[in-house]
Amino acid sequence: MTYFFETYGCQMNSAESAALELVCRERGWTASAAGEDADLVLLNTCSVRETAEKRVLGRLALYASLKKKGRPLSLVVAGCMAERLGEELKKRCPEVDYVMGTSARSTFPLILESLEKNLPGKAPPLSLGTGEKPVFSFSSSHLEEGRFRSFVPIMHGCNNFCSYCIVPYVRGPELSRDPASILAEIRLLEERGVREITLLGQNVNSYRWEAPPGSSSRFGALDFPGLLELLAGAVEGGPIRWVRFLSANPKDLSPRTIRVMAEHPVFCRHIHLPVQHGSNAILAAMNRRYTRERYLDLVAELRAAMPGISLSTDILVGFPGETGEDLEETLDLMEKVKFLYSYMYHYNPREGTAACRLPGRIDEKLKRERLSQVIALQKKHSRELLQNRLGSRDLVLVEGISRKNADELITRTERDEMAAAPGKASLIGNFAELTLSSLRGNTFRAKEIHLCPGAS
Repeated sequence: MTYFFETYGCQMNSAESAALELVCRERGWTASAAGEDADLVLLNTCSVRETAEKRVLGRLALYASLKKKGRPLSLVVAGCMAERLGEELKKRCPEVDYVMGTSARSTFPLILESLEKNLPGKAPPLSLGTGEKPVFSFSSSHLEEGRFRSFVPIMHGCNNFCSYCIVPYVRGPELSRDPASILAEIRLLEERGVREITLLGQNVNSYRWEAPPGSSSRFGALDFPGLLELLAGAVEGGPIRWVRFLSANPKDLSPRTIRVMAEHPVFCRHIHLPVQHGSNAILAAMNRRYTRERYLDLVAELRAAMPGISLSTDILVGFPGETGEDLEETLDLMEKVKFLYSYMYHYNPREGTAACRLPGRIDEKLKRERLSQVIALQKKHSRELLQNRLGSRDLVLVEGISRKNADELITRTERDEMAAAPGKASLIGNFAELTLSSLRGNTFRAKEIHLCPGAS
């Protein structure tokens, strides 16, 4: 039998899709090149913005039309949108066979077993036994087949309740993963030839493990910097040379975390640190629990500890009550920090969040105008930072063949910059060295690339 996955939203969804694909492969299912030809189509969804849900509804309409025309396929909706809407999704689209929320991944093998016992396109109701609500559990591996980089989720959920964000409502409270399980997954990834890992969490640096009473875990209490130290000791000198983490909340980025990063070169000299806004008034309304001054202090601490570190961020404009002066403070903060890149978007209300009830909504046209100012400034900063790097000799991880030129390899620096260079496919999955000689858009070009002795 065949499957086809469509994944929307964050890196956590990508990791969870990889884990679900592993379940399919272990049961003998094979991937289909297109959803129209698959026996099972799974949409792993996002609810962060309304536009993401609209895209999913559009795809559901396509698959529903195929089923109405007699195409025998089974349709599963998973992830945050499934958690938010639940069985309401089936009312909107009766052709959906199963709705699998963020804590219900344990039901996926039951879905596959049910489909294996029935004719293609015939999806009987699941018998879940006790009827208790499924509890979230971490998978043992999140590796995408054939990849040399892998996500490793270390915690799930969020306790922050930023006023604009729906994540705590669809992901639930924070749950940290047993360090022994994290180490076991990393050992598996090493055996599979992985060279770089990214630790994942909705609020990754709030990780805190405390062994439950009666637990067999050999670890007692461990916070995020403690976990980083543990992982550094486990991977340094091994095939995994680079470690990253996403996403860090500024309010939880401790001096000890910065110190551990600086002491261990295995941690890449790049950090994604979402600021969201540059105005203290808006940050307070967002319930971010830090100030612009604290954020700028963190940037200074990071750059003092790790000269040359690159920074990226998220910026949200057009929040209710935002004034022109508030926007200027955001632009000013951008000028002070100069991010390598940013994920920039304007505010859209999400039903059920605190911000949805706030007065002072910004006109859609004005939101777009303000966003365009932020985008223009970020493009300027990105170009300046990249141009200043020309001529640098860098270590890179060779990720694959360029989609735009089959004669070129695509690589990534530890600063999270992309570089393309002519080279042999045998270099893929290895560390190499190149000189950043020119730019095409935001991608560096190099004239040649050489395998780095002892780094692969």
